[in-house]
Amino acid sequence: MNNINGKVVIVTGASSGIGEATARLLAGQGAHVVLGARRLDRLEALASDIRSQGGSVEYQQLDVTDLEQVKVIVELAQTRFGRVDVLVNNAGVMPLSPLEALKIEEWNRMIDVNIRGVLHGIAAGVPVMKEQGFGHIINVASIGAYSVTRTAAVYCATKYAVRAITEGLRIELGDTIRTTLVSPGVTESELADTITDESTKAFMKEYRQNAIPASAIARSIAYAIEQPAEVDVNELIVRPSAQRS
Repeated sequence: MNNINGKVVIVTGASSGIGEATARLLAGQGAHVVLGARRLDRLEALASDIRSQGGSVEYQQLDVTDLEQVKVIVELAQTRFGRVDVLVNNAGVMPLSPLEALKIEEWNRMIDVNIRGVLHGIAAGVPVMKEQGFGHIINVASIGAYSVTRTAAVYCATKYAVRAITEGLRIELGDTIRTTLVSPGVTESELADTITDESTKAFMKEYRQNAIPASAIARSIAYAIEQPAEVDVNELIVRPSAQRS
């Protein structure tokens, strides 16, 4: 039995990488996907492709740092499909740099997108799911939620926060809302493209040579979704076999 077929799933950060792969996979398994991201042209192309393959999709330009925009995409899912089964808080940024480089604007951007963006998703999704009496919030973190590496202190701090928030949500609302933390290791994506520190950029090019495809993380998200209602997959760490840290 396909527990994904017919589910209404919102995916943030859906214009590339893990978000795009997740949208494609879930739509292919019969989910109604509602996609949000800042790059509207990418969303339009993705939605067109999904529809050409018989998938059900809606989309909206979305900046997760704006709570009202997050509320609107939840309302879009409700209006179009009548409910919200799953919210995948996937949007994230990773402009790594040494702390002494003092890239404060980049620190604040990570805090705004990686932490506030997740909280905005929760703020918009929880009231709807509580009223329904069911729901599933999946937060995409990182292996950086478990250990800190050089140049990644602020990024890791944001992902530690996502891990803590996800666990708090499970403790407080687990009787109504399922929660899953998905923590990818090195994965093919555009995350490293935002790095402006030259030494870090060179290191990450080498570090990311053994990246797994974004579809591997999408399959993990699908695994959590497809479990029966009484089963809650709380944490998944997915990384390349060759990755040791």
